[in-house]
Amino acid sequence: MEIWNKISAYLRQKERVVLLVVVENKGSSPGRQGFKMFVTEDGKKIGSIGGGATEYTLSARAQKMLDENITEPELHEQVHRTDDEMYASGMICSGENKVLLYPLYDIHIDNINEIAGHAIIKNEITIKLSTTEFRSRSGATISSQYEYKNGIYKEIVGYKHIVCIIGGGHVGLALSKQMKMLGYYVKIYDNRPELDTLKENEFAKEQHIVNYNEIDKHIPEGKNIYVVIASFSHAHDKKILSKLIDKDVAYLGMMGSKNKVKGIFDDLKKQGISEEQLRKVSAPIGVSIKSETPPEIAVSIAAEIIHIRNTNK
Repeated sequence: MEIWNKISAYLRQKERVVLLVVVENKGSSPGRQGFKMFVTEDGKKIGSIGGGATEYTLSARAQKMLDENITEPELHEQVHRTDDEMYASGMICSGENKVLLYPLYDIHIDNINEIAGHAIIKNEITIKLSTTEFRSRSGATISSQYEYKNGIYKEIVGYKHIVCIIGGGHVGLALSKQMKMLGYYVKIYDNRPELDTLKENEFAKEQHIVNYNEIDKHIPEGKNIYVVIASFSHAHDKKILSKLIDKDVAYLGMMGSKNKVKGIFDDLKKQGISEEQLRKVSAPIGVSIKSETPPEIAVSIAAEIIHIRNTNK
């Protein structure tokens, strides 16, 4: 989100820039939707749209737009691994993307400042971009972080990917640190107010002491919510999972051995929870990397959450 502050600084100095945004991507394209960079009049390139030949070609085009004072936005479609010379990017990764090049100058300063201000305090603001308009509106007007429909790109700046960690022990502490480093908003929940690892946890944005019988009242729903169950006991994990099994979240995972997971699942089936409901749960949690220590377990869970985030769009 710092890119908006940097653009604002250039515009305040009456310098023009061209903003490049990946508005759509498919397959193994080098830049994902939402990747951004901008090019300045003196040739600086700040940010990235994925690197490689695509970034080189389009940043050169952006520089030419500045040199020739072209003010009309342009949409460029790049198809990787194609024989069509018009769209071929020179790459062989067999994906494709669309990149919008949008010239910005002093008339855009108020809009950019509004976006930058929201970015600093992490309040949501929706940006709407196309070849004919650039607007922003406070709050979220789409259900996910990005949307591209009918030639119009929308993005929520200040959108939070939230990890809710239930269990404030050593794994909860290590995972809080890992997920904060990756840019996630971390909430941690436990029922033990005196817990040392909670006191040590400077990485979670929020800490909540809760009654696990009411955990469902504390966990939000949404495509940006990732829930990790890692309490200190088998009984608590089973209770928590039974309360959260119907939550509409992007990810619901539970820590434990295969035997523990099987035992909990068997008990929950007896309580009327279906096989279909249980299939939504990632358990044992995390990518299988033979992890044993809390930091290793945290890495395996983080890897699984990243995979879910990057594939479920």
